[in-house]
Amino acid sequence: MLLLPAVITHAEVPHVLSLFKQTLDKAAAAGNVDAAMLTVDGSALQRFDSSALAVLLECQRMARAKGRAFAVQSLPQRLTELARLYGVDGLLQSA
Repeated sequence: MLLLPAVITHAEVPHVLSLFKQTLDKAAAAGNVDAAMLTVDGSALQRFDSSALAVLLECQRMARAKGRAFAVQSLPQRLTELARLYGVDGLLQSA
């Protein structure tokens, strides 16, 4: 599981994507059975812009490229509303 940081704006995107890639790689290297479903937890997320949606969609793409399912949990209501506004809410599965 990847716990999102409190802030995701354009500046934080490379760092967050790097953390997700590390999480994905560690799970694969360990042969982790639970790694079939990779979950991103947004409960700590407090300040964000549309870059947070881009991060989630890229994390989903990376997980699927490795043959893993992907889900999100505990996203802030404002981020869920932003996803709906941009029409990408259906792409982000809840865990």
